[in-house]
Parts: sequence; structure tokens; C-alpha cells
Amino acid sequence: MSKLDMTPGAQIPRTDAGPQTAVTQALASVAYRDGEVDAFVDTVQPSVTGKKGRFTLLRPNLGEAYSKAVIARTLGAGRKPIVPSFGTEPRMVVEHCLAAEEVRASRDRRLMLVTLLTGVLFLPGTLLWLIGFRLRIWLRAAESRREGLYGPIVVTVLLAVAALFAWKPPFGGILGAYTRVVMLVPVLGWFVAKRICLSTTKELRARWTEVIDGNAVAVVPQAVPRHDQDERAAQLKIRLTELSMEQDTNVLHYAGVNGILGLGKRWGSWELVEDLRPAEGHEDFRTFHTWDLVKKITDRLNTLGRSDVGNGGVPNSSVEQWVIMEVGAGADEIGRPGGPDMDGPRMRDHAVVNIANRQGFGVDGPRHYLGTQFVLNKGRLIVSVLVTVTVLGNTLRVSVNGHTLGPVAGVFHDKPKPKELTRAKTGKFWEEETIQLPLITNDEVVRQALRAPFLRAPGLLAHLGGTMKLPEPFGLRTAWATAPWNSRFMADDSMRIVTPVVSGVLAATIDFLTDHDINTDRFTNRGLIMRAEMQGVRPFKSDVYDAW
Repeated sequence: MSKLDMTPGAQIPRTDAGPQTAVTQALASVAYRDGEVDAFVDTVQPSVTGKKGRFTLLRPNLGEAYSKAVIARTLGAGRKPIVPSFGTEPRMVVEHCLAAEEVRASRDRRLMLVTLLTGVLFLPGTLLWLIGFRLRIWLRAAESRREGLYGPIVVTVLLAVAALFAWKPPFGGILGAYTRVVMLVPVLGWFVAKRICLSTTKELRARWTEVIDGNAVAVVPQAVPRHDQDERAAQLKIRLTELSMEQDTNVLHYAGVNGILGLGKRWGSWELVEDLRPAEGHEDFRTFHTWDLVKKITDRLNTLGRSDVGNGGVPNSSVEQWVIMEVGAGADEIGRPGGPDMDGPRMRDHAVVNIANRQGFGVDGPRHYLGTQFVLNKGRLIVSVLVTVTVLGNTLRVSVNGHTLGPVAGVFHDKPKPKELTRAKTGKFWEEETIQLPLITNDEVVRQALRAPFLRAPGLLAHLGGTMKLPEPFGLRTAWATAPWNSRFMADDSMRIVTPVVSGVLAATIDFLTDHDINTDRFTNRGLIMRAEMQGVRPFKSDVYDAW
């Protein structure tokens, strides 16, 4: 996929797909879908349900509900902080939601005109047809056989009434002429609306396919100010920029047994613990701060991309200095510090160094973690290996912890499929046949036509039709992540990548201690024990303790 780097400077097209395209495309594709919301929610977030609407004919479909929910949560005024989505590009997902909403808004503007001319102006006939459709929906919900028997009867009765009014209206004059067409014009409007809905559905499905295949780029003209007074576009552009900046935050949150939000649950832990003693021939060792050792380990981990063996370098790795705060496992929102130590959503470097040196033992507040992150399988797998350095008394402890965030649910990667029905053959009930169903049903045309006039009143439409609720604390990547251990390859990658990190941490620690005149014999022995443990790495529930 080709894209432009929109930061200041020369605009150089990038032709590489990058390591995180698959999940980004999967999340963005939902904005263009046309399925049922309930089926999707039951699959990916059964414990989080949205608000039910008051009228079935005004309910949103999956793409409509998802786009509005994501846009409101990521770009809404006064929104809560968002969990960073490692391995994805949240701005791209939101831009696709905006693009999908623009396509639907264009459809709704045309449908609104059709509804006003053929529906509102001929309201008595329109109401009769709506009652008929509502009766069919009720029969379908009550019992499928009953709908199959009485559904055609309802339509036949309405057609008979329309024909009767057209043939012999009960009134004369202008009112009689109006009565002749009062039930026919809504039918004409339905045919026009169906053509509009069908063309839009085909366009959305084509975009859905292109996004999954990685060939679509969202076009968001509403984020480009047309003139100096275009404050709406300017504000949208600012909020998109803020979303991108928040993705680059270095302040994360540990949610107990749920692990670190954005990084996943902890599945492994390795400790290097030993007393600090002067090396032979020295009365005392050279003092140091914990940040000094962290910096040494950081420099060593930055070399993981290089290897003496061909193709042995670790791909798609990054080393970050993270500040992690604690929140409850059931917390529904997160927060970040403010003040001069913060540069927007990111903590300044000097504040990170101070937190690392203070260590934070026995006090509330953020703690420092050195993180090495690997974006693997096109963003489907995020493996983070975190290192903490503490010194209590004269005892040095270097902890290495593995966190893994698995792929999103498989339903996100689905491609559009033709609507089909398998049934028994007429006359040969022992054989089955598959028939193609239309993309747009009669009920769907009515639903979209009824929602169109609420284009300028989204709040009222949400109240009447219902909404989709997103999991909190919300992050596009972490909200729908699944466990990686069901995939053999992902499980192997998660466990194998820890070994070079642990080796790098051990080597950097020994070198650092040697430079500071510290006896390394015991540390070397402890390191050999850690290497022995790495021979049989197994994931376990590291944050679940069998204690009372």
C-alpha cells in the first residue's frame, strides 16, 4: 500500500506496506459492512452491549453503528483518554470511518429528497405501507411459518387497497385525484430508493473488499479547510492530529490480571537478583544510578536487529522507555499526569529519568519500565518484553517480563460474501439447491429511507434506533484482541523472541557491573540459571497468584 508521510518536509511516497497493515485494514473494513450489529457484538464483545432502539425500522446496521461509535469515541469533544494501539494506525481506521459516513451521508441526502417527495407529501398512503411492513416484521419475529403464510396476504391487501383507491376514489375533485395516487406514489418512491440503496451498498462492499486487500486509501475531504473560516474542518484536522499524538504516548496503565492495557497480559517472568560486592582488589565499587544500568541495557537491546548470521536479525523491533501507572482490573477509564513534566500525552525525557532513579518502591505513582516491542505477523501479534531495574539496600534486581497481545477476532478479517439461501428443491425434497438472494431487501430499503430524514439529527436517531457501545477503557487494538496461544506459530514466536532479549539484558548487566568494579561471579552464575530456564519457556498466568 502506498501512502504519503504528511509530516513537514519533502513528501516522499512510501511503497512498503509496513509491519502493521493487516489489523489496521481489518478494523477499518467494519466501517463499510452491512450486517447486523447484534451478531457482531455477540461474537467480539458479548459482555458489552449498546443501547437498544425504540423502533426496529430505525435500527442501524453494523457499518453505521461501528463508524458512529468509533468517531464519537476518538474525535468527540471532551472524550476520555484512549489506550494506545500498538501494531495499528488508529488514524487510518478513523479516516475510513469518516469516509464511510460520507458515502452514507451522500446516500441519505438523496433518500431524504425521495422520502419528502414521495413519502411525506403522501403521508396517509406511506403510513399504511409502514404499518404493513411493521406487521410483517412482527410476524417474522413471532414465527417464521406465520410470516411465510400471512406476509404475502398483508402485501396483497395493501395492493388491493391501492388499486381500489386508484380505480374508484371515495372523494371527488382535487382530493379525489390525491386519493388515487396516495398509495401508488410511495411505491414509486420505494423503487427509486431501492436503486439508490443498491448502488450505495455495492460501493460500500467494493470498498470493504479493497480495504481487506490493502488497496484502499480513505479520502477525507471534510478534514481539509476550504477557507480561513472553515472551523469545522480545522477542528476535525486538529482532533485527528491529537489522535496520532496520543498513539505515541509513553504513559501506559497496568490493569491487574488484565495486564498492561495495549500490551496484553503478562505470561512470563525472569529475575536476576544478587548482592552488590566490590570486585577482587577493590575496597568499594563505583556508585551508580539505576538509570545508568537502564541506559546500558537500552543500548544493547537496540542492537537486536543485527546478527552475525544471515537473516538472524530480529525484525520490526523498537525499544521504548515507558512509564506505567496502576489502575484497577475493572476500571472503565484511564488518565495521564499533567503539568510541566508532560508534553501533550507524552512524558518528557527528564521526568522519565527521575522516575527510573526514584524506583517508586512502596509509594503510589508511576514506575519506569524499559520495553522492547516486536510487531509481528503484519501487526496481528504484539510481543513486548519489559525490563525493570531496582536496587534496595545493596541488592540489585533486574526483572524481565513477557507480555503478548494477540490477534483481533477472526470476524474482522471477513470479506463480503453474496447472500445465499440453501433450500430443498421443489419436487425433489431430498436434494438441496442454493439460490442467490438480493443484496437489498424490501425491509432494508424502508429502513434506510426512514433513517435518511434524521441526517441532521444524529442524537435523535441514536435515541430512536439504538447505538453500539465500545469496550472501556477503549483502544482500537486492545478492545477486541484475543489470546495468541491457540496459534502454534504465534505461540512459538512469543516464546522465542524473549530469549535474545534476556541474553542482551544479561550481557549488558555483566558489562555494566564490571565497568563499576563490582564482583560479577555470582551474577554470572545467576545468569547461567536464567539461561537454563530459557531452554523450556512456557507461558503461564503470571499475574494470577494462589495466595490469600
